[in-house]
Amino acid sequence: MINMTFGEKVWQAAVYTILIVLSLLCFLPFLYVVAVSVTSESEVLRRGIVIIPESFTFVAYKEVFISHGIGQAYKITLFRTIVGTALNVMFTIMAAYPLSKKYLPGRSIFLIFIVFTMMFGGGLIPTYLLIRSLGLLNSPWVLIIPTLISAFNLVIIKGFFEQLPAEIEESARVDGASELQSLWSIILPLSMPVLATVSLFYAVGHWNSYFDAIVYLNDANLMPLQVVLRNILLNVSIQSSESMANSATVSKFAVQMAAVIVTTVPILIVYPFMQKHFAKGVLMGSIKG
Repeated sequence: MINMTFGEKVWQAAVYTILIVLSLLCFLPFLYVVAVSVTSESEVLRRGIVIIPESFTFVAYKEVFISHGIGQAYKITLFRTIVGTALNVMFTIMAAYPLSKKYLPGRSIFLIFIVFTMMFGGGLIPTYLLIRSLGLLNSPWVLIIPTLISAFNLVIIKGFFEQLPAEIEESARVDGASELQSLWSIILPLSMPVLATVSLFYAVGHWNSYFDAIVYLNDANLMPLQVVLRNILLNVSIQSSESMANSATVSKFAVQMAAVIVTTVPILIVYPFMQKHFAKGVLMGSIKG
């Protein structure tokens, strides 16, 4: 063990204390949301701030799932997140791999156009007219196809591919491997950190997105989870069909907090498994060494 001086021990204790306090400051709001979502309205009104409920009730969760279409919204969001992320990663790889080759004709021109889209956009109205002309309005594919490739993620993957030793592919070509075989058998297995990072970017983006659904969709059955959450949070007069029979009103705050938990927990569960690749993937894909 390394022997530390008294001053170093004091400094280390102070750093740990500050980190613990900051962690609690980040955790307490989430704990409050969970507590309110399982607390009765009378207790919320009586205590004000609830961290540990005196009694638990899951009526708010029943209200969210039964009366607000969360189940159908989950299906749309899962479809968008899983299928969308898979297509995003596939098409981004297909674009980034050839652009990582310096011998590609017109490579600089293509890169200029791609970087240009990161700084300038066509605007909402021209984009809407384009989506309408493509026949994507009121279709679940409108949530995936218009954002099929992110220029930012493409640049990250391209930078990662450029850092891989060229000798690996050259030896594969000597053995008779095609470009596609080299990409599938050699490049992609070596690129798992950056692919995991980009997949996380795409998945979180799909899960949290709601504005495109509001603009391009009219069918309530096609609305993703975040749109339903938005509607619940904006609703100020929520009453449970179950509690109406008892002439009792479900706390609107409990329903809102339950909706937040229902829409947040799945991505919180996935994130820790991807987080270990996050910093490594971004740095290796963005810094040319």
